[in-house]
Parts: sequence; structure tokens; C-alpha cells
Amino acid sequence: MFHSYDVIIIGAGAAGLMCAIEAGKRGRRVWLIDHMTKIAEKIRISGGGRCNFTNIYAQSQCYLSQNPHFCKSALKQYTPQDFIALVRKHGIAFHEKKLGQLFCDDSSRQIINMLLTEAYQSGVKLEMQTRVLDIEAVPGGYRIKTSKGDQTCASLVIATGGLSIPKIGATHFGYETARKFGLNVIRPRAGLVPLTFDGALLERCKTLSGVSIEADVRYKKQVFAEGLLFTHRGLSGPSILQISSYWQDGEQIIVNLVPGTDIFKFLKDRKQSQPKLHASNALSEILPRRLAQSVCDEQACNGPLGGLSNTKLAAVARVVNDWHIRPTGTEGYRTAEVTVGGIDTQDLSSQTMEAKKHPGLFFIGEVVDVTGHLGGFNFQWAWSSGYAAGQAV
Repeated sequence: MFHSYDVIIIGAGAAGLMCAIEAGKRGRRVWLIDHMTKIAEKIRISGGGRCNFTNIYAQSQCYLSQNPHFCKSALKQYTPQDFIALVRKHGIAFHEKKLGQLFCDDSSRQIINMLLTEAYQSGVKLEMQTRVLDIEAVPGGYRIKTSKGDQTCASLVIATGGLSIPKIGATHFGYETARKFGLNVIRPRAGLVPLTFDGALLERCKTLSGVSIEADVRYKKQVFAEGLLFTHRGLSGPSILQISSYWQDGEQIIVNLVPGTDIFKFLKDRKQSQPKLHASNALSEILPRRLAQSVCDEQACNGPLGGLSNTKLAAVARVVNDWHIRPTGTEGYRTAEVTVGGIDTQDLSSQTMEAKKHPGLFFIGEVVDVTGHLGGFNFQWAWSSGYAAGQAV
């Protein structure tokens, strides 16, 4: 059957653009649409405006999913080195910041322009401010009713992302479409997001707002050793954002504010060698001063070390090395970098991202139940899943 287009892709973000480019390269007639005015806003704002476009260490263990093996095929088909080669082809200067994270030297706009150039060269028709009113299956494909008219296609790709950062266009569209066609949706929730607290702990965080430290943050068996930041709402920083994707409501997290140092031993040694040294001053040797004072105040452990019992010192050490805290929640989708959960991978082909029960229907990117760690992993999933679908549509 002849259709208006071979492929219609809904969502012109990272995954949608990559899929459009690859499908266009294969000679497919591609219509890429998006309801927003500006294209790829999540790329634009990422990495402080410099776009952390991939991570050289992207592999399956860096992703959360009900099926941890699902992402392997797409990541193997299109690797970080493949995207780096594309960046180099367009002469975009970049650098590794830390832990394999790659950023543009100049601006995230370079990545957007690169993708747009590739899309236009591949013959992709791009149309923004296009609302989808309805989708229905028709013989040999799908009919899309939009604010710009009705079109049909042999392959339909949903690349509309998750619910994070609604001010740049996030909606439930992808999940609603999946449910309409009988696919299961793993409950979405905010990921890579600051954690919030109440009561005395919130007040303590407020007084420490702006203090940062390298810390180990643990939830069950998952541990992240990166920066932690106190804020007027609770805790943030890379280690907290990372653990937030794993954390479940009502559960505790455990924080070690000085990994690698036994604080009890440290304080006992100082007590013996400098008994007149105040506890907060001793702690200030290895903690920011405000944080050291806060810990000592909370444990009523002020004054010279020589006058403090080992029981008191042990209590201080537990707060520093083994701080058990229970968040009340997160800051939600407003500040979340990603959405955890999404289209159940059991309903999709890991090779092509096609719905198993609906030939020609594909889901890619953040809308799928695959969520990367902080540091370029989610963009790599967008490139890889978009590429995989682009070879199959």
C-alpha cells in the first residue's frame, strides 16, 4: 500500500533526530514532527549549555531497566565512538570532563546544528508546532491525524520522551500511545533529581545550603561516590542525583561524608595528641567548617576533645561515616533530568525497538524503560535506540 510517508517520527529530540537521519540515509521518506516551537530543547540546556553528549564508558551496567539486558543490542549497534566520529566529522571541538563524560568546548547548539544538517542532507522533512490529534492502525501501517493535516505511514516511531522538565514540552503522549496499543507501561517517576526532607533535617540542610563535599551515597547495594550538595530544599549534587534513580519512597539512604577515613579513629587520635583541640576544629580539618560545626552541635559534642567521652566521639563518627537519612521525596519532574520507567521492554524488540505485537510501531529514547546514569549515558541511549530503529523502519 502507498502511504504519504514511509516513516513518521513523533518527537524531534535526540532520539527522534537520530532515527530520522538513519532512516533518511536508507532512502526512506521521513516526516519528523514535534509539538514544540523550538527543536531539541533538552539538548540545548544539557551540560550547562555545553551538552554532555555521550560517555565513553556507556555499557549496560550504567542503565536501569526492568530488563537490564535490553539495552545491550542497541548500544552495540551504535557506540559512543560512533557518535564521537560524527561529532569529529562536523569539526566540533570537545573535551572529557571526568569519568568519561564528553562535552562540547563551545555550545550545545553545535550538536543540534549537526543533527539538523544530517537530517536535511538525508532528505528528512521536519515540521515543528505540529500537534498529533489521533493515531490509528490502517492496512499496512498507521494514520496520523495532526494539526497540519492527516498522513499515513508504513512505520510510526514514538520518540516523545518522558515527563522530566515539563516547561520544555514533556507530556504523557508516549505512554498514552503505548497503552492505546496494549503495551505495558512501567510506572514513570522522576530520576536524576534532588532529594527533599522535612523537619529538623530540612532545617539543617537550609543552614548548610551551598556546602559541598565528595561523599559516598548508598541505597541498598548501589553506591555512588561523587559530589554532594546541601540545598535549601534538601540534598543534591551528582551522588544524590545518581542514587535518586534507584531510591524508593519511604526508604533510607546511607551517606559517608568522608569516605576512606575512619572518623572515630581520627578523633581518638586527635584527643590523645591534642586534648585541648575543640571537636569542631578537629573535624574542620577534613570537613567544611560549617558542616563540622553542624555535626558537633547536633551531637552536643562541643568543647575540647580531652573532655569528651569516646561514646560521644563515636556518635559524631556515625553521623559522618554512616549517616542514615530518610528522604520525604524528590523535587519531582520540574528539576528531574530523566524519567525512570516507561514502555515495558518486554513488549519491544531489543534489536529494532519495534513493538512485538504491532508491526511498524516503534518506541525509542527516554519513553522506553531504559534510564542511564548521570553523565552522558541518556544521550547515548537516545543515539543508540534511534539508530537501531532507523535501520528497521
